[in-house]
Amino acid sequence: MNPIHIVTEKDNIADLVLLPGDPLRAKYIAENYLENAKLINEVRNMFGYTGTYKGKRITVIGSGMGIPSVAIYAYELYKFYNVNKIIRIGSAGAFNKDVKVTDIVLGKDAYSDSNFVYAIKKRNEKLIKSSNTLNEKILNKSKELNIPVYYGTIYTSEVFDVYHNIDHLKDNIPKNIKPLASEMEAFGLFHIADLLNKKATCLVTISDSKFEDNKDLTSEERQNALNKMIILALESITS
Repeated sequence: MNPIHIVTEKDNIADLVLLPGDPLRAKYIAENYLENAKLINEVRNMFGYTGTYKGKRITVIGSGMGIPSVAIYAYELYKFYNVNKIIRIGSAGAFNKDVKVTDIVLGKDAYSDSNFVYAIKKRNEKLIKSSNTLNEKILNKSKELNIPVYYGTIYTSEVFDVYHNIDHLKDNIPKNIKPLASEMEAFGLFHIADLLNKKATCLVTISDSKFEDNKDLTSEERQNALNKMIILALESITS
């Protein structure tokens, strides 16, 4: 079997990968942070690039939105290209009033009501841990670089909860689980990593919050917040 969605020579992809949802974010990272970046995938306009960051080879490629999309790209990277470590980087909504817009959240685990895990593992699981190894590197680098992060559970939704109220799902979350942020991919990524005995975690920047009124970021503010997350991810995965 050959990969369908990422089509390139195996040697063109590094074993360390940053996985933003937006392929144009991958392009931005390659152009602004990587040296000698080379376009290695453009199937379905899901741009991927490989270059070096401080001498270490790294690939950055888009994953699209939602569990099914990130699962396809993560599976192909792990299975066909021998990728070992993936850090998803993206945006998220605040799930807790203490987490503010522009804050960065690192997912120690992900909770979801998705049927995805039953489909691929025939098990009913709603919580899955991310890689302790990657998380420790990120937490250490965050202190070293003075880039604060919140560390806790990420809620992975199958609907964009800015448009659709999901309080009926939130009410079903066990009381001992207190998600910090809401996004749409981490749960799927973590399960694919677990399935293939690989490493994955997720860093997200809070881009919106129902707990804050009139908190619309300018494009410059949004970019600066995302840049901090990008730098933290690059420094961590290559350390």
